[in-house]
Amino acid sequence: PDKAEITDPSVAVAAFSQDLMWQTQERLAILMLDNRNRIVAQRTITIGTATETLAHPRDIFREVLRSGAIKLIVAHNHPSGNTDPSPEDISLTRQLLEAARFLNIPLLDHLILGNGDYKSIREVTNLWQEYPQAS
Repeated sequence: PDKAEITDPSVAVAAFSQDLMWQTQERLAILMLDNRNRIVAQRTITIGTATETLAHPRDIFREVLRSGAIKLIVAHNHPSGNTDPSPEDISLTRQLLEAARFLNIPLLDHLILGNGDYKSIREVTNLWQEYPQAS
């Protein structure tokens, strides 16, 4: 999906699907976007265990800054297939939104994929109202 324009979460899910959807280990990946929400680059940041992966905002934003992208979408998979966000997912999303606001690099969404399904943390929480992003 190089240069695909991300118009809603399902388009981002399609871009992430091959790397995340059916994996047996948790993985966290990012889509880096230009000012028109087109994909500049995609990277898998971490590969964890069957139940967790650890990612730090500095590792994520380091890749965004290197790519020259100005927006990002984060996604990870739940090998169990349960796409409900865990407390750790919410905590990481808060940290990413704070960092994104500080760096003026908008985080557009955090997606959870698994076994053919996905959930947008942006759509199921009010975190983006708590941490408004530049447009």
